[in-house]
Order: sequence, then C-alpha cells, then structure tokens
Amino acid sequence: MDQEKPNNESPSTWEKISDKSKIMYEEVSGKWSSELWDIENNDSLTTEKKVTRVSVIGATACAAIAIQPIPFADIFILVPAQAFFATRIAAIRGVPVTKEDSYELLKQIMGIIGMGMIAQQIAIGIWKLGTFGMGGLLTLPLVFSLTYGLLSACDFYYANKAKGVEVTNNELKAHFKKMKKEGAKKYKEEKAQE
Repeated sequence: MDQEKPNNESPSTWEKISDKSKIMYEEVSGKWSSELWDIENNDSLTTEKKVTRVSVIGATACAAIAIQPIPFADIFILVPAQAFFATRIAAIRGVPVTKEDSYELLKQIMGIIGMGMIAQQIAIGIWKLGTFGMGGLLTLPLVFSLTYGLLSACDFYYANKAKGVEVTNNELKAHFKKMKKEGAKKYKEEKAQE
C-alpha cells in the first residue's frame, strides 16, 4: 500500500530525474546560448536561415537527449529544451518572450496537436521499456522530426505575431504537420552529411 513518505526519506526516482534534468538543462542551455548567440547575431544570415539553423540545432539536441534510456522521462527533459529553443526563435523574430511564455506556447501547440503527441510519447516509453532502454537510438528520427515541427510551429506563430497577425489553432496544427514531415527529410539530410 502507498503511504505518505516521511520527511526524512530520500527523494523518489522521479524527483531525482526532475532535479537532474533541471541541472542538465541549466548547464546545457548555457552552452547552447553561446552557440546560438553567434547565429542570432550573424548579419550575413537571413532571418529564415537563422531560424532554420536554430530549429535544426534544437531538433538535433532534443534527439540526442532522447537517447537517455529511462522510459517516459523524455517529456521532463525535452520540453524545457524545446522551450529554450523557442525563446531563441522568438528573439530572432524580434518578439520578446520569457521562458514561461515559450512554455505556454509549446503547451498550446501540444494541446492543439493533442492525442497524437501523447500517443507518440507513450509509444517512445513503451519502446524503451520493451528494448530495455536500447530503443532510445531508434527514437532519434521521431524526436528530431517532432521537435523540428514544434519549433517551426513556434516560428510560424512568432513570425505572424511580429506582423500583428493572429494565428488560428487550425493554422498552427497544419503548419506543425507539414513541418514535421519536413523535419523527417531534414533528419535524413543531416545524417547524410555525417
């Protein structure tokens, strides 16, 4: 039977994962910040090229994060990373946002995408359970294309917001689906360049 744990008991596994993911996020986002700063401030790149580079870096980073073998822990690690990259895209578009704003947009997009996103997270978790953690490598293309689609949907939202144009949920959903497919192509291109 589950009982409330006493205050002197050590933290649960999920609490440890959450704490470690926060620490990892802070360390890695510092490194990402300096690399992305170079892209954001490169006057020789168009806004579109900057956004594409940040989206590819974000999708690659999230795919690499997804290799971790713990089933169902991806969401605790990936969403903060995706939110970070969304803030960088907003900065490129000239839209001031906080990390909390980007979390809200990601939640909105994930809510629009809905059950498909939840089903994919469950599938990734079950795959990792069934392969005893080795399935992380096989989730790379899926996580890359999902993150690329999410970041592209964020860009679509921010680009329109910068122009003062409202974006409907149906437009966000259609853009995500289109760019998720584009993300799958980009993943293959990135793999071919390695």
